[in-house]
Amino acid sequence: MKRLPPLPALHTFLITAQCCNFTRAAEQLHITQGAVSRQIAGLEDHLGYELFIRQARGLSLTAEGREWLPRVQQIFGLIDEAVEQIGEKRETLQLKAPTCVMRWLLPRLLQWQKERPDVPVELTTTVKHGVDFHREQFDAAVMYGPPPDNSLASRHLFDEQLTPVCSRPMLEGPMALHTPADLQQHLLLHPTRDERDWNAWLKAADIRLSNVGKGQHFETLDLAMSMASQGTGVAIGDWSLIGDDLSAGRLVMPFDLKVKTGLAYYLVFPEKPAPSPKLRELMGWLVEQAQSR
Repeated sequence: MKRLPPLPALHTFLITAQCCNFTRAAEQLHITQGAVSRQIAGLEDHLGYELFIRQARGLSLTAEGREWLPRVQQIFGLIDEAVEQIGEKRETLQLKAPTCVMRWLLPRLLQWQKERPDVPVELTTTVKHGVDFHREQFDAAVMYGPPPDNSLASRHLFDEQLTPVCSRPMLEGPMALHTPADLQQHLLLHPTRDERDWNAWLKAADIRLSNVGKGQHFETLDLAMSMASQGTGVAIGDWSLIGDDLSAGRLVMPFDLKVKTGLAYYLVFPEKPAPSPKLRELMGWLVEQAQSR
């Protein structure tokens, strides 16, 4: 089989044929005019015929050059298409999220992978809140807190709404939870080291309890919810994060009161470079999931 022309020389031919000028071709290719001329001459020597007619006022294609041009355009068009399509298939979206949102986020990402196996997502969890896209290689992140500043593009997922939850058997019997005052008889479970969640809810309920500081503290929301579902005590949690547990009956809300804290969960992402179509699709899907709960 005859040796194929070198690909760089074909690319140089394509650019030169499009502008019919060695100088402009050199500017587009970021090489010298002499290098362009040598590559074209080498390609013509390889093929055994001229591709350009050299004229005082510029270049024009020979009959062979005119035949070559659409074929070379097709070759590089196919290469560009392959790079784009194969790259899209292998693109894995990198997402960062705090552990506190895992109860809501993880089931939805699993559902996303069932619906869109062609758009894999790699999730990194952290106990810290925040992300630095200049130093961390993530496409997007979930943040908990006040609205992000103007340095980040963001989409609102849902507001934090605190409410007590417990196992269904705790709604019955002599120590059943009928009013917030009945919480005095039960062990209060704290999803964090501090007691701010319970204190915020009790303040909104206009009730004072003496057993708040005597409750059991956990490192994560998951642990507190797990203990509550087993009947150990009454936990406080974000209604949005534990919605699946409530729907499945693993937990129940003894009271209707849900207290907004002013904090929320947001999807954040860098504005530059612009999010890829698949990232925009994932973020839009997550926002729809958050709004449909």
